Amino acid sequence: MKQALVDDTEDVSLDFGSEEELALRKAKIRHPLATFFHLFFRVSAIITYLFCDWFSNSFVACFVTILLLLSFDFWSVKNVTGRLLVGLRWWNQIDEDGKSHWVFEAKRVPTIAASTEAEARIFWLGLIICPVIWTVFFFSTLFSLKLKWLALVIAGISLQTANLYGYIHCKLGGQKSISRATSRFFVTADVPKRETRRISEERMGSQAVDNQIRKN
Repeated sequence: MKQALVDDTEDVSLDFGSEEELALRKAKIRHPLATFFHLFFRVSAIITYLFCDWFSNSFVACFVTILLLLSFDFWSVKNVTGRLLVGLRWWNQIDEDGKSHWVFEAKRVPTIAASTEAEARIFWLGLIICPVIWTVFFFSTLFSLKLKWLALVIAGISLQTANLYGYIHCKLGGQKSISRATSRFFVTADVPKRETRRISEERMGSQAVDNQIRKN
């Protein structure tokens, strides 16, 4: 009887980690502020473009307001929301030879720290739909001969398509993870120090040899 009780109360290991990660993954919004601003600037630019005549008769005021909203959207999506919502990042850097290099990265993080499905869906839908809307504005402006708005519409297409292209490139073929890029940065930054140390040691060695020759 005692043996049966021992067998019945045998410890069983349960894996709750995967269930917790799955629950976090399916959570609605983990970065509400980033999610809000991912859509706020681009949607505000579209709404202002459609209804700016209702609020102001000044073309310059409308033009500047929409352009500022597009610029804020480009910066926030490129530098903040892409990193927080989907773990992607892209930028341009200039090397020591003056050559321009485009860097596309996909951050490799544990699932428990990754973005949720809802955030990723909001990110990609906003990133894809808004450039399509600005493309529709381009053709409507062209066919209605409202050429004064053409430059603004082209700016909207350019800024939002640039982010779309950058993040698609990150998603499909990012070069290295952010952690690797950070390690490479510190290694590169340490190269001049090591080179300076080596040159100093060579000079000290040559001076010691010269002193020995003079003594002889």
